[in-house]
Amino acid sequence: MKRGQIVEGWVEECDYPCRARVRCDEGVVVVKNALPGQKVSVRIGRSHSDRAEGTLLEVLEKSDIETGRICAHFGECGGCAYLSMSGEKEAELKCDQVKKLFNARVAESYEKYGYSPVFDGIKESPVMYGYRNKMEFSFGDEKLGGELNIGLHKRGAFHDILDVSDCLIVDEDYRKILTFTRDYFREAGTPFYHKKDHTGYLRNLLVRKAAHTGEILICPVTASDDAAGEDHTGLLNGYVSGLAALEFEGRLCGIVQIVNDCISDAIIADDVKLLYGRDYISETLLDLRFKIGPFSFFQTNTYSAEVLYSMVRDYVAGCNGGAKGRKVFDLYSGTGTIAQIAASDAGKVYGVEIIPEAVEAAKASVRENGIDNCEFICGDVLKVLDELTDMPDIIILDPPRDGIHPKALPKIISYGVENIIYISCKPTSLERDLESFIDAGYRIERYGCVDQFPWTKEVETVMHLRRA
Repeated sequence: MKRGQIVEGWVEECDYPCRARVRCDEGVVVVKNALPGQKVSVRIGRSHSDRAEGTLLEVLEKSDIETGRICAHFGECGGCAYLSMSGEKEAELKCDQVKKLFNARVAESYEKYGYSPVFDGIKESPVMYGYRNKMEFSFGDEKLGGELNIGLHKRGAFHDILDVSDCLIVDEDYRKILTFTRDYFREAGTPFYHKKDHTGYLRNLLVRKAAHTGEILICPVTASDDAAGEDHTGLLNGYVSGLAALEFEGRLCGIVQIVNDCISDAIIADDVKLLYGRDYISETLLDLRFKIGPFSFFQTNTYSAEVLYSMVRDYVAGCNGGAKGRKVFDLYSGTGTIAQIAASDAGKVYGVEIIPEAVEAAKASVRENGIDNCEFICGDVLKVLDELTDMPDIIILDPPRDGIHPKALPKIISYGVENIIYISCKPTSLERDLESFIDAGYRIERYGCVDQFPWTKEVETVMHLRRA
């Protein structure tokens, strides 16, 4: 197969993260975003001796498993990959992907320690639609020179922005905010930020809504007035007044302007200005209360997070008597959710998190929840572990998507604790880190997954590692 060649074939299987193997007359092609049983056309990119890699051009025939509900943006939007499937089939697919991904590590663990781990399968999200409690939207245009849009990037596109006001993974309040924001700034003729020449004002819109309390926080992300060359005070005042006048199913609690003059497309705050109400929302989870600000880490599906953390609690309870009276390290602790769940049994819990706002939110939460055996430390896990003098009995890990820093791994392993609970939102990162744990004498005791992100290609994985 040659670069640029267009071939047709049938999808045989789909590995995490939605990487499909297409069997065609010319050989095997690996593509993203195709489903088992589909007939597809593919443009060849890179070619290897045993397979080629390509880009999905078109689904020529649907699969028998495509019996689900779809939205107007499915196939174009870069968010959902499995929306055309039923929830049951999606869960089966993700479960098989996770099990297949860890097969080699499970075999390695068994060969070394003679123990087969328990696989707990997948737990589905209690809510499948409108479950998101946080969204980051981008300003731009759908086509070069088109009208101002706000929404999500087109699949595989860096610049093109889709209006996703019919999105099924957010609720009606998000759609109302999106529509009002688009119409307000279109009418005002406000320019969006152009990534090539670094001009313009509107960059992103961050929206958070608590699932149980219904509280809403809206954060427009803009360039500074100095960088944009214009005073936008009146424009923002009008925007705030318009949002405050809308009727929501939830309750608008705050509007915060995030000023970002960074060249990067990431949401980075050079300045934060409170425009309305307060700069956080409150949420409840497993009878605990949390304050969530614009940059706080909090699971994006509250309903499924309760399932996830209940699973973590069960895994901790399986650590030879659980956490009762023991010291627990919760590394990459975010707003302290897991730390506070573990605190009900533990003697002492240390949470380590690099984001200052998340640490302050965690400290406020433990005060509000009346918990006195949690201590939160702000800093990089890599450095904080050198400063902690207490020795842990159990370590809980919930690192960012890319997993544990290679230099932090030996420090974590050097504690020699009997039990480690590893939570991962990117199973391939956990699969990579497992090599170090198995080499250091840990076996896989038990693992399973939670459909934390229905209809997307992502899945949350929880694993209990025990020192053999």
